[in-house]
Amino acid sequence: MLESGRVSGARAAARTRLRAAPSSQAPPRMSDPTGPHLAPVPDAAASPRKRVKPKVKKLRLLAILLPLAVLAVISTVFGMMMAVASDLPALEQLPQVAKRKNSVLYDVQGKRIATLASNQGRIIVTSDEIGANAKYAVIAVEDQRFYENSGVDLRGIGRAFYQDVIQGRSAQGGSTIAQQFVKNALQAQHNRTVFEKLREAAMAYHLTRKWSKERILTEYLNSVYFGNGAYGIEAAARTYFGADPNHNNCGTPNHPMCASELTPAEAAMLAAIIASPSAYDPVAHPAAAIQRRNLVLKKMLQQDRITQAQYADAIQQQPFYKLAPPHLDTQPGTEYFVSWVRQSLVDQVGPQQAFEGNLRVTTTLDLDLQKAAQQAVNTYLSWAGGPTAAVVAIDNETGEVRAMVGGRDYNTSPFNLATQGQRQPGSSFKPFILAEALRQGIGPGTVFPSRKRVFKVGKNEQFVVNNFENEYAGQSTVANGLTFSDNSVFAALGIKVGTKKVARLAERMGIRTPVSSNLAMTLGGLRQGVTPLDMAHAYETFAAHGRRISGTLGTADDGPVGIHEIDRETGDGIKTVKKNQLKAKRILSQKLADEEAQLLTGPVKFGTATRAQYGGFAAGKTGTTENSGDAWFVGFTDRWTIAVWVGYPNTLKPMLTEFRGSAVTGGTFPAMIWHDFVVAANRIADARNAKERARQGLPPLPSGSTPSSSAPATVTPPAPPREGAAPKGSGTTGGSSGGTSPDAQAPVATTPQQATPAPSPTPTTPTPAPAPTPAAPTTTPATPPAGGAPTTGGTGGTGAG
Repeated sequence: MLESGRVSGARAAARTRLRAAPSSQAPPRMSDPTGPHLAPVPDAAASPRKRVKPKVKKLRLLAILLPLAVLAVISTVFGMMMAVASDLPALEQLPQVAKRKNSVLYDVQGKRIATLASNQGRIIVTSDEIGANAKYAVIAVEDQRFYENSGVDLRGIGRAFYQDVIQGRSAQGGSTIAQQFVKNALQAQHNRTVFEKLREAAMAYHLTRKWSKERILTEYLNSVYFGNGAYGIEAAARTYFGADPNHNNCGTPNHPMCASELTPAEAAMLAAIIASPSAYDPVAHPAAAIQRRNLVLKKMLQQDRITQAQYADAIQQQPFYKLAPPHLDTQPGTEYFVSWVRQSLVDQVGPQQAFEGNLRVTTTLDLDLQKAAQQAVNTYLSWAGGPTAAVVAIDNETGEVRAMVGGRDYNTSPFNLATQGQRQPGSSFKPFILAEALRQGIGPGTVFPSRKRVFKVGKNEQFVVNNFENEYAGQSTVANGLTFSDNSVFAALGIKVGTKKVARLAERMGIRTPVSSNLAMTLGGLRQGVTPLDMAHAYETFAAHGRRISGTLGTADDGPVGIHEIDRETGDGIKTVKKNQLKAKRILSQKLADEEAQLLTGPVKFGTATRAQYGGFAAGKTGTTENSGDAWFVGFTDRWTIAVWVGYPNTLKPMLTEFRGSAVTGGTFPAMIWHDFVVAANRIADARNAKERARQGLPPLPSGSTPSSSAPATVTPPAPPREGAAPKGSGTTGGSSGGTSPDAQAPVATTPQQATPAPSPTPTTPTPAPAPTPAAPTTTPATPPAGGAPTTGGTGGTGAG
């Protein structure tokens, strides 16, 4: 009883204290059914338990499953690596390594043109014969944890995965040197499956346990491809630096080894090439190669492989290159084409397969047409010390390269002017401006002033445009401005349609070097030059009725095609590896392309390119830069598109007397070479067609025609020059001489119905001018300037058409 009373008293006191204590809560509502003397019932929305509980469960479940998933992945990968170990072949016993046979190239008619072998035939060197600079440079950029990792660098893979996710592309590789060596040994390609990559990782892991690091590094350096046919570090050192006097002419019998003498800058350059032998080719792309080389040098400095003084000295060095010609067992005259198509083959199947994969490669080259192109060049440019030519001929239907002349002599100058020589196009760039104008509805009859023009550039600069010899028509249609290459008309037209739009269209049509949008580009004065290969490829879009033609065995950027089919000889016969498939992308409407093609007959019929007339359909445009430093004619027939460039290969040198004592222009040597090639090529094609049709019992076709090609539909041709504005030296009336070019000859009296244009006033096959007085020897490297001289000079265009 007493205990019960005490408890009751305590409870009563507690209730009294609770009623007396000030409340921090709002007083209960009188309407609350529980009464005002009770604490309010918390609102359901304020209770966190019901809302958070499902999330807590999910987080708990995720916390359990995520570690399990990671463990499962690790276990799977580890299990696969262990499983591979049971059937790992000894790399030195792989049949791809133990039994090699060189690949053979054939022309499109099945004639053998070359047997491929890596440069210097792959020179195997020992670890002691590879200098420390070469080893450190490669390790710095390809696998900086080489001496610490176990063949598979998980940190590197994680870093690469992070970069790939952040940037949305393959920004950084995670392969170790051991993995890359295994990939090379297995002849694996870049588009490998996940399981193939895991197998490579497993082999690299076990290889690292079996071989020493030095052996792996040495085998890797003996197997990696360095571009320009250089397979292995020693072949690369000899190819790029063997002729350097600083190396005491290494690679010779008295001083054979080059890899042991590489300087930090040279070693870094070779290491830079590995990631992409074509993109970082120090000859074709020196700026990109040097930028990559400097990155390697920076990594070497950060890893304490070179001193600060060595780094400062190395990044200032300009590389010296005099490429040792790769070993090319070729038919005479095909060396430049083979050097180009060899890189395409490497891109398709990898270097080891390309050189030693026992492949039978049918290229796109036509050996008979190649000989015709070489003969056309030799007819006019055979004297020593004179200018040389580059020629590219492309099949209009397939986009396949049928002939390529890249220089005078591959053995003395292996630089390919046809594919690597970036020179200013001059007025041969004007058709791209015309195409954009037609796209915008500006017709060929639109009239522009033909006079000296001054355009403002910014606040304090001017763009001054002159015609050759300051001759103007007063007023000129766009069509006549094209025919007679009127600079004033096309400068105004290019500015009107927009230089950026012209640049984009030229690139879409096939120009793969960056096209600048400066005002001078309206006259072909680009900041970076163009190659004959790209000019032929882009003009082919006109010939192909507005479609840019390429193929699956062409370059990754839809460039021209050099490989028709790749086969492999096996014990069971010939097996097809890859076959080119046609790709066509519509760039211009057919109507617009055919209209432009017909307008481009104007320069050939009665403009600056009459020496190109041959009796059949011909369309094209001449181009001549300031002081005749570069001369072009790019044109097409119903069968082929052909680009011809003439100039001095090693430097930008005026050609003011080389054509019978007069200046070389696009209408002289380039148009004449173009003419001779087309005549010979048509003769070859017609003979083949006649033979085939005779075999089938069909009547012969008319000369110069083919059943599968056709000239663009006829549209109204450019009007003849109007009276009262004849070009200087012409005996005709002249509407828009704009022309003004020394190429411009008396217009041939043609009509749309004329079947055979009259011959040029000058002989088609003149006797070449005598060799000019040799210039003083030059010490510049045998690499053409990247851009040549601008067509416009400092003030604007005076270059001939």
